[in-house]
Amino acid sequence: MTQQSVEPRTAADDAGEGARVPAGRSWLDRYFHISGRGSTVAREVRGGITTFMAMAYILLLNPLILSGKDAAGDTLGQKALITATAFAAAFTTLLMGFVGKAPLALAAGLSVSGVLSSQVAPQMTWPQAMGMCVMYGVVIMLLVVTGLREMIMNAIPLALKHGITMGIGLFIALIGFYKSGFVHQGKATPITLGPAGELAGWPVLLFAGTLLLIFMLQARGVPGAILIGIVSGTVVAAVLNGLGVIAPGQWAGGTPELHGSAVSMPDFSLFGHVAFGGWGKVGAMTVGLIVFTLVLAGFFDAMATIIGVGTEAGLADDKGRMPGLSKALFIDGAGGAIGGVAGGSGQTVFIESATGVGEGARTGLSSVVTGLFFAACLFFTPVTAIVPQEVASAALVVIGALMLMNARHVDWADRATAIPVFLTVVLMPFTYTITTGVAAGVISYAAIKTAQGKAREIGAFMWGLTAIFIVYFALHPIEAWLGAH
Repeated sequence: MTQQSVEPRTAADDAGEGARVPAGRSWLDRYFHISGRGSTVAREVRGGITTFMAMAYILLLNPLILSGKDAAGDTLGQKALITATAFAAAFTTLLMGFVGKAPLALAAGLSVSGVLSSQVAPQMTWPQAMGMCVMYGVVIMLLVVTGLREMIMNAIPLALKHGITMGIGLFIALIGFYKSGFVHQGKATPITLGPAGELAGWPVLLFAGTLLLIFMLQARGVPGAILIGIVSGTVVAAVLNGLGVIAPGQWAGGTPELHGSAVSMPDFSLFGHVAFGGWGKVGAMTVGLIVFTLVLAGFFDAMATIIGVGTEAGLADDKGRMPGLSKALFIDGAGGAIGGVAGGSGQTVFIESATGVGEGARTGLSSVVTGLFFAACLFFTPVTAIVPQEVASAALVVIGALMLMNARHVDWADRATAIPVFLTVVLMPFTYTITTGVAAGVISYAAIKTAQGKAREIGAFMWGLTAIFIVYFALHPIEAWLGAH
């Protein structure tokens, strides 16, 4: 199965000749195939800015996740972590734009950072932990070079791909509602409206207002609805904060104002601090399991995200396969190694790329714009904190709603399709992880097809994925059986 078989026809190719410029195109248009995908430079720029604004929170969140102590009791400096996070995101996103030519932005994967912080750093030093990132990135790149990763992605049934897209939609919508303060962890229930069954504070009302504004603009077909909503919400937040209407402590991610100077010099002190070896205390088996866990976190989260965003952008054919997929997959794998060398955790494609797609982005030019904004953040980090978390969260909910529209492509009367799709969709938000949803969908698909006497329809790669995901769910008892932790 090669990309040549799917290159000719995608939804973007069917955008219509009216959106194309057959002659006299600029070099920018020719290089990124802008008019060929039914887009414009203005849409790509707008989409790139929107994606950056939706992802900017990673510059603050990733350093927070990686702020713990390693086995030696050492910590990573916050300013250095912000620099590493911004640099790695800029480099990999620009690479995706210029080489992959896809509207996919990369940054530190929260699932990868979570594994590094909770499972890896307590057992080894931070340089060794970053070495793990480099190792898992190399493994994924090898899977891409050999064609295995692309074959695995293309082997997934189309219905499951739609389920993955919908599941990601619900997942990011939940993230948006949670980060905005609209839902909280409840005392008597897992989650609740506000902290105690009711909304509390002006910021969450600002989130609700921004969300409604974006929906209203979209309903009227206003171009740039998401970006307009984010900018409007930020302006209102800054005004309310300046007037003292909202107490500083009510903002989830800090007050929407400039703290100190807008310009700061980057701190590259973590760059190149990578160590391999010296794992005598943890053992080779534990190192292998750590790399395997990181590969799972980086591989399938990115796979699901690329499928979801690519489908939403109309870059997939009628079977859910994407042209130029191998380049995007290789860059995503390289992001693991690049992030490890930079000292900011493995980089992966971000689902927030869908916000730019929602604004019309269809080419790598939008990724170039996003990457340039991340590069600017190396020197203007304080400016990124102006957009309130509550306002940015509204964009996540909007995109979640858009991605759920893929439900129209699923045959809900076919249980062999409906049940795996259902499990895929609900388990992503219910377990707060994309990989678990994909795993449940794949395993249930294989099980139901087998029960129907149609095991031959599953295919070798789906059986392989099923085996891998069974190991994923049984990883803890396997570790205990092998004496590894």
